[in-house]
Amino acid sequence: SCHAQGNSMGKLLKITTWGESHGGTVGVVIDGVPPRLNITQQDIQRDLDRRKPGQSSIVSPRRESDEASITSGLQSNVTLGTPLTILVANKDARPKDYEKISMAYRPSHADYTYDQKYQILAQSGGGRSSARETVGRVAAGAVAKCILRHF
Repeated sequence: SCHAQGNSMGKLLKITTWGESHGGTVGVVIDGVPPRLNITQQDIQRDLDRRKPGQSSIVSPRRESDEASITSGLQSNVTLGTPLTILVANKDARPKDYEKISMAYRPSHADYTYDQKYQILAQSGGGRSSARETVGRVAAGAVAKCILRHF
């Protein structure tokens, strides 16, 4: 039986990232955000725009807008003290490009490590072991910057 590591980190500000590289969405749940802080979608978008793919020849050629959607924990750009959920749609997902992944591990990728950790191979472009997973971490970092500015 496999007991995998979780997908959460932090104590005062706990984040849980979720989603797969070539699934429908990726994102983060951020718990511990104080109430009554002003946070806008643009605060998060600014940092996501810095990390999105397709901006140079040395990164993934994938075309993603990485547009953040804050779906909980915010009302009129003011935090409620409840967890924030931020999601980003994968608009350039191509899971069919990875159909043959189940036949062999890809060189220079984390397929083997993922398989050992979860004892199942995510066939959608590496699943959680993809740079797409950093979307949630970057969004959480943007929220943390807003918290630090307030205090």
